[in-house]
Amino acid sequence: MTKNIFIASAEPYTGKSVIAFGMINMLLAKTQKVGYFKPIIAQEDPSKKDEHVEAMLNYFSLPVNYEDAYAFTRQQMLHQSDNENTGDLLNTIISKYKKLEDNYDFTVIEGSDFLGEGIAFEFESNALMAKNLGAPVLIVVSGKGKTASQLFKTAINIYRNFQMRDVQVLGVVANMVNPEEAERIKQALSNQLPKELLIAVIPMESGLQSPTMKEITAALGADVLFGADLMDNQVDNFVTGAMMLPNFLRHIKDNLLIVTPGDRGDIIIGALQANLSANYPKIAGIVLTAGSLPDEPVIKLIEGLQTIIPIISVQKGTFETTTSIGSIHSKITIDNKKKIELAIDIFERYVDLKALDDKIITFNYEGITPHMFQYQLVKWAKSKKKHIVLPEGNDERILRAVEKLIAQDIVDITLLGDPSEISASIKRLGLNLDLNSIHIHNPAVSKNYNDYVATLYELRKNKNVNMEMATDMMTDVSYYGTMMVYKGDADGMVSGAVHTTQHTIRPALQFIKTKPGVSVVSSIFFMCLPERVAIFGDCAVNPNPTAQQLAEIAISSAESSAKFGIEPRIAMLSYSSGTSGEGEDVERVREATAIVKAKHPELKIEGPIQYDAAVDPLVGQQKLPGSEVAGRASVLIFPDLNTGNNTYKAVQRETGALAIGPMLQGLNKPINDLSRGCTVDDIFNTVVITAIQCQEV
Repeated sequence: MTKNIFIASAEPYTGKSVIAFGMINMLLAKTQKVGYFKPIIAQEDPSKKDEHVEAMLNYFSLPVNYEDAYAFTRQQMLHQSDNENTGDLLNTIISKYKKLEDNYDFTVIEGSDFLGEGIAFEFESNALMAKNLGAPVLIVVSGKGKTASQLFKTAINIYRNFQMRDVQVLGVVANMVNPEEAERIKQALSNQLPKELLIAVIPMESGLQSPTMKEITAALGADVLFGADLMDNQVDNFVTGAMMLPNFLRHIKDNLLIVTPGDRGDIIIGALQANLSANYPKIAGIVLTAGSLPDEPVIKLIEGLQTIIPIISVQKGTFETTTSIGSIHSKITIDNKKKIELAIDIFERYVDLKALDDKIITFNYEGITPHMFQYQLVKWAKSKKKHIVLPEGNDERILRAVEKLIAQDIVDITLLGDPSEISASIKRLGLNLDLNSIHIHNPAVSKNYNDYVATLYELRKNKNVNMEMATDMMTDVSYYGTMMVYKGDADGMVSGAVHTTQHTIRPALQFIKTKPGVSVVSSIFFMCLPERVAIFGDCAVNPNPTAQQLAEIAISSAESSAKFGIEPRIAMLSYSSGTSGEGEDVERVREATAIVKAKHPELKIEGPIQYDAAVDPLVGQQKLPGSEVAGRASVLIFPDLNTGNNTYKAVQRETGALAIGPMLQGLNKPINDLSRGCTVDDIFNTVVITAIQCQEV
């Protein structure tokens, strides 16, 4: 079951707020803990709250703080998109949303409003937000001013655009359609869109589209002269009072707004009399233009009437005023509860609530995006804080990563190195890193040094290591850091920014050793590709694994995949797929696949298989039709280190993917290696996954 839904449009004024009000009302009938989140709000005045968000929270008394219900104003989003990468913006949105998700059974997310500049950017950002929040989309399209054909094309195009971006769609709502076309439009959409989609068509409802006198007064910046207590009057039509009175009376319609210069006393008096007459429809109000007011006798007459319609005054001329009125779009605000109730009623009348509820219950979001994955990793690491030792304490990248780790309170850190040198480096780099918040050990003068030397000697004396050798080896930061982990003085270690892989993992192989039943230490990378997260192994440790070792690497990688929330679908990579190829290398992969199937028949595995058949659904079905893995592989096992290391680096550089790792598998305690070309983010992420590994020990 999904815990959220994203209400999205691709054009302005679709009436998606009707769907939002209806959704929350429907959900509150099933659970009390419903949240509301609008990532981007159209707040124009920083001193005032967004009217729509305020109405949502207040009407339903949702226990969501206003500041928690959004991430950015529209102007902030557009401004920051010019100065920051999209990833940073998404991280902020995900972080704010997740705080809500943790406290509510279900959250309604409402997309942006497509007003003004930046509309093309908005669609892309809405698709990214829905995907990264793991939310199925309910698309809302407007039928206002469109023919049936135009509306149909709009709906199909928006659906396909979301589909092309791998965003899962729950349904399509065509709103504000011509009532006479409603049934035909619903039938056409049902025929052309996938059968599993919810299709709803909502006819135009004047009670929602028509602005009130209050909204018109605010939009025009008008002064209220009379009828201040009737500003909720709904305006369905407006007319310019520039003709003779008898002709003007013929143009009066229900809920009419009259726009006329203030010196047209005849029109004003005629309108007031018509409003009192049982033979004419109700008049909503009068706008007096050009800053002119009625003559004193007319004002005296108005003041003496018992029933007064709203009369407002503007400085602009009649033509400019009517143009402005024509462009006013009514909003559903908290001070107009009748509109909110009407919106809910319309939703319940035209949307199949049972079908929608069934789809929400049975919907499962597929896949995990890189931003979702990274957010979950940090949250997971924080849930049970661990102590990580970093042997390369004076490296600039290490120190910058530690600054981020400590600022977010993710782990406890011990740095190895000379305290005065590390302190000087922190000061030189201008880092906001309090020395009291971290531990710094100089191995040679540490209080634990002699104990560590004695322990190493006992562990390695049968391997021809004497006390003098142990004394010398323990001055090496890799040995000292690994011994901290062995003795329980740290939970895990991350190194390799300066040292080689062998230098980093040699001590671990000597006395941390492998887990029971595991004969080979291997590595994986979490490859955060643009649309998904995949696991690549082994790309860092084993040069030419045997069939038995390949099988172990695959099994360990599948276990790691499952632990980190990625469903393992294993592709044993080779230069041929299925039974098409022959040769020693292919047979080794085929044998490894058979070993995995025999030991773990529950695992989804395919091999040998080529990379394109493993990740491309079309190629996968062509080469291995009916395979559970082909085209959908999440764990890719390379036949040797040469292939794996070059492939992960090629994918990383050519696609811009973030490669988190390598994460070592098979050791009794977590020791992880960095690339000497690692970035600050690489170090940060590797420490985070190491901390998570520590929670499993």
